[in-house]
Amino acid sequence: MERLQAELELLMQRLPNEQELRQHLANLVSIYPFNEYEYIIATLLAMRALTFEEYVELRDSYISRNLNLYIFEISSPRSFGDAWAQGHLKGLVPRLQKPSKHIDPDYSGQYDLTLDQIRIEVKASRVVDSGMEAPLYVKALDSDSKKDFWVNFQQIKPACCDVFVWISVWRDVIRYWVLCSREVAESPYYISGQHRGNVGEGQIHLRRDTIERFKDYEVRPHELEKAIRDAYARQLA
Repeated sequence: MERLQAELELLMQRLPNEQELRQHLANLVSIYPFNEYEYIIATLLAMRALTFEEYVELRDSYISRNLNLYIFEISSPRSFGDAWAQGHLKGLVPRLQKPSKHIDPDYSGQYDLTLDQIRIEVKASRVVDSGMEAPLYVKALDSDSKKDFWVNFQQIKPACCDVFVWISVWRDVIRYWVLCSREVAESPYYISGQHRGNVGEGQIHLRRDTIERFKDYEVRPHELEKAIRDAYARQLA
């Protein structure tokens, strides 16, 4: 969003009535889908300060940088964490299955997915501007943003699974980490006791100054199945 704002700022400087447009924007009433960006672009096109070809280029560039923005518009945390994240991961690793008592007689909802005998817990978070109070889709960050961000993986229970898959969503990219449960439990960034009385449950916060501490566990999408099996081997060792 910062890049689009900067691009529109430069384009508005082409207008002979730039200050008049800014005055209109200061008093503009916006109702979806008619907002300040639509108003600026329409004005630029009408005043021939923006050609149609330039508009198409601006639009395509914005879309390519915001392919994941719809994910930030998922309002329910359960719909994001369970439906989207697990479905997304199963799309990348088709061999993953939803657990059941038929697969694991001791299963009672402790973990999310299984790969053969490997018990997998999926944790997902959307990357947002940690200094802004706004809806998620407004404070969503792209991967080259210089702003401080906050990635929060909650309700982590290392005793209930063998392997964790973490998913973080930026506007333009999705990143993945795969750790065995012991590596999570022993991490200095694991904070136990997320909720009072919940023994064995905690959380991990990744910020700009800590996210690179987990770079050894980050994998590409096509590496996920192998990374899960490798993490399980480390857990057994």
